[in-house]
Amino acid sequence: MSWFEQATAVEQVAGDHWRAEIHPGWRIGEVPNGGYVLAIAGRVLSRALPHPDPLTVHILYTAPTALGPADCEVQCLRSGGSITHASLDMRQHGELKARVTACYSTLDRLAGEDWSSGGRPEIPAVETIPSLGVHGIELRTSVNQHYHRGREVFRRGEPDNSGIFEGWLQLADGADGGVLALLLFADCMAPPVFTVFGPLAWVPTLELSVQLRAHPAPGPVQVRFRSRYMSRGIVEEDGEIWDSEGQLVALSRQTSMVRVRRR
Repeated sequence: MSWFEQATAVEQVAGDHWRAEIHPGWRIGEVPNGGYVLAIAGRVLSRALPHPDPLTVHILYTAPTALGPADCEVQCLRSGGSITHASLDMRQHGELKARVTACYSTLDRLAGEDWSSGGRPEIPAVETIPSLGVHGIELRTSVNQHYHRGREVFRRGEPDNSGIFEGWLQLADGADGGVLALLLFADCMAPPVFTVFGPLAWVPTLELSVQLRAHPAPGPVQVRFRSRYMSRGIVEEDGEIWDSEGQLVALSRQTSMVRVRRR
């Protein structure tokens, strides 16, 4: 069992009640990464529902999670031939930490037309881009972050005002995390507003939505995250994730608050 599988393992306590353990190794500061929390919820739903794969998942972060047990209550809202709708509440010590709504399906059975108005950006192979390194960020001990575009903001503190990060992500142990790892990766890079303010901002996520399109091929995933508008300290972040074979496997959008720490 890989470290990601161990760190997102869940057990059924009774009926619709499931329990997980939030592990160290996935935090930004003292708070577990939001994508990691979503991956735990995603595994609960994959185990609890008749359809195995997340198709769309939305999470509201109502309070920061902490290390230790987390209790999850699942409600199946409707289940049909190809889609199951469900919700999940995650609590710690009786306090609601996150509320998830989701559509689950079987990704390998999806069929239909394909179309795109854009394409995957051309960037160097992951082997040619050094990992950013840990630098006190616990999450980076579990996920390798290879920044291509935007890297200079970390190396030299030089924002380029692009609002874009591009690069590669991969579980640090090289394991194949499958479709649930895409939920993690959707919130794994630094906020793109760092390319405007530098890494001087605290950017807590309020909500995150992820659309899954296919099971990823083994190997690292190529990512692009970008922000275009910030108003009164609120910013959106849009993500695109392609697998190692160039297939678009996930899209994401999140809403965050930006609090700049002045030097």
